[in-house]
Amino acid sequence: MSKKSGAVPHHIAVVMDGNGRWATRRFLPRVAGHKQGVESLRRCVKACAERGVGVLTVFAFSSENWNRPADEVSGLMELMVLALGREVPRLLEDGVRLHFIGARDGLSERIAAGIAKAEAATAHNSRLVLNVCFNYGGRWDIANAAARLAQKGEPITEDSLNRALALAHVPDPDLFVRTGGEQRLSNFLLWQSAYSELFFSDRLWPDFDEAALDEAIAAYHGRERRFGKTSAQLASPEARTLHSAA
Repeated sequence: MSKKSGAVPHHIAVVMDGNGRWATRRFLPRVAGHKQGVESLRRCVKACAERGVGVLTVFAFSSENWNRPADEVSGLMELMVLALGREVPRLLEDGVRLHFIGARDGLSERIAAGIAKAEAATAHNSRLVLNVCFNYGGRWDIANAAARLAQKGEPITEDSLNRALALAHVPDPDLFVRTGGEQRLSNFLLWQSAYSELFFSDRLWPDFDEAALDEAIAAYHGRERRFGKTSAQLASPEARTLHSAA
């Protein structure tokens, strides 16, 4: 383990906030902001793959977002259907493996089928793992994992719970990014972000471009990740030897 973070985080998690405000400032319906947000996500996926990021996890629709106005929710659902049909060929070409994380109940049959089809189509890709958290909440994730362990009669420990969580197929995020100027987690990856480096950007998500991503990565590179240890411990010959061996 080195004193400073590696140049590129292996796993970046993003709360894509600010679509509605971006649209409102332009006197557009909020759904127009979400459409522009899809364009920003496409850029971010491509940029992460080019920079050697291994995993990108994005917060697309929270379990609390069902409480938004009905027309916005229906617009988001329709946008999801359109995006699945349009983006999967591009993801296939770019070597991106798609995972949808969240509760499937409550989704329409058309969306659930589209999600399953997209996951199956990209299952053999390995350049970048893209986790789309849709109908997801961090508390739901933890409670769901604990319930599954209890149902199987397994002891609930940190290790067993970690294996039962929805993101068990990837390491925890190294860098947690939130756009839109807010500085809170908003029920996103509560367990997995325990030791993530946090980066808050004032840019609204549709304006988050490659330069903004590089700014977040540069900030990460300057952080000291101690994981409960001291700076002196990380600077010890033993720690440097372990890092070199890794």
